[in-house]
Amino acid sequence: MAASRGPQWLGAHITISQGLPKAAELARTLGGNTFAYFTRNPRGGAARTIGEEEIAAWKVRRLELGIGPTVGHMPYTVNLAAQDGRIRDFAAMVVAEDFRRVEGFGGAYMCLHPGNHQGAGVKAGIAQVVKTLRETLPDESGTTMLLLEIMAGHGSEVGGSFEELAEIIDGAGAPSTLGVCLDSCHLSGEGYDFRQKKEIDRLRRDAERTVGLDRVRAVHLNDSKFEVGSHKDRHESWGKGFIGREGALNILTDPWLSTLPMVLETPVDDIKDYGPEISRLRNWLDELS
Repeated sequence: MAASRGPQWLGAHITISQGLPKAAELARTLGGNTFAYFTRNPRGGAARTIGEEEIAAWKVRRLELGIGPTVGHMPYTVNLAAQDGRIRDFAAMVVAEDFRRVEGFGGAYMCLHPGNHQGAGVKAGIAQVVKTLRETLPDESGTTMLLLEIMAGHGSEVGGSFEELAEIIDGAGAPSTLGVCLDSCHLSGEGYDFRQKKEIDRLRRDAERTVGLDRVRAVHLNDSKFEVGSHKDRHESWGKGFIGREGALNILTDPWLSTLPMVLETPVDDIKDYGPEISRLRNWLDELS
């Protein structure tokens, strides 16, 4: 496959609290052409109403600014793998509500962490995720996809491998509305050393063999505070972590990954700090030419 000059869609996780049109403008100010956002308060609070006037303005503004596919992120409190019925019922409610909201304004993707099995074991956790998805996923007539995020395999997390995600997808009936979101930090924790190009080839083979490449739709682009294989989920800014410049460039220029929307979730004091970080990544790419 021929080398790529960089990702088609690059951006960061920002806020939509001031409205979707403002979010599009902020994404462009930061040097991006896509963005991620929380579908509601990340701790699970009430969701902001997105009215028809805002949706109409958003559709115009995103075209004017050339904003690509956006990636919603569900609250961290959503636990589809929970053994506690009240927690699982809350998760099902939020998934159903947020799916309708994101679909309503034409959001391409909405991702979530599969959940925590709360000590019951991975098999029991997967069974609960499957049960909840079967109950809550809408029919396949829409255009929004729910993306299961691959995790770092820490503790009682569910979804710490492509095999686990494939089991969930197959158990849920393999609907076209269900896909996968990658996270470079999580994958590094799982043992993929992106500093070596051959590891991205391994990643591609593993994804194709299990979930299928057509279901992999987005990338959370994060460096890691810990070494490869740590099974720890601690994001780091690019230039400060263990994946580093070499790993970043291998991800950014890969012919497969570079076609997917890539969004930064690295630690910043202020959203505006993503601007210099996006510039740093683009400068690294420019240095290759």
